[in-house]
Amino acid sequence: MDFTNTPTLETERLLLRRFTENDLYALFAIHSDKEVNTYLPWFPLQSIEEASLFLKERYLDTYSQPYGYRYAICLKSDNLPIGYVNIDANEPHDLGYGLLKAFWRNGIVTEAANAVIHQAKKDGIPYITATHDIKNPRSGNVMKRLGMLYQYSYKEQWQPKDILTTFRMYQMNLDGQNERVYKGYMEQTLNQPG
Repeated sequence: MDFTNTPTLETERLLLRRFTENDLYALFAIHSDKEVNTYLPWFPLQSIEEASLFLKERYLDTYSQPYGYRYAICLKSDNLPIGYVNIDANEPHDLGYGLLKAFWRNGIVTEAANAVIHQAKKDGIPYITATHDIKNPRSGNVMKRLGMLYQYSYKEQWQPKDILTTFRMYQMNLDGQNERVYKGYMEQTLNQPG
């Protein structure tokens, strides 16, 4: 599987493409919003300098490595990032997403994630997982709309925010092995001290 040539994807309303250096201010808008980032492990970005480093490390540097799918979610009408959707190439093939508040409740993340999941399946990714904080059931609703199935809950001391969080783990098997359940999050919880 070669993830370094991740193709641009199109849906009815959206263009899913790589982030570029020209997207710095859009990325800052997404990752500096406190409400958008409430249920993410990292703190909201505080400056354009932080955003520049985040863009480089989280997106630009990874496009030459086999790290999976890291897409900017853009409306076709203006091709400006309003969110992101990612699937990691390595286990547990975690699906992650975020969207500017102004675009919530329009099915945009579901539409974008469906396209990326379809591409991952085509490329031979065997399954995907996704987790959400139990205090964020709307994220779980996205997972359900995508056809993902709830598997188990677990607790984790979330870093760098350093808060104990209960997560719900969902999974979708893409290769027909419907009995498979990724247990890594559960095992990680069992191996934590205390």
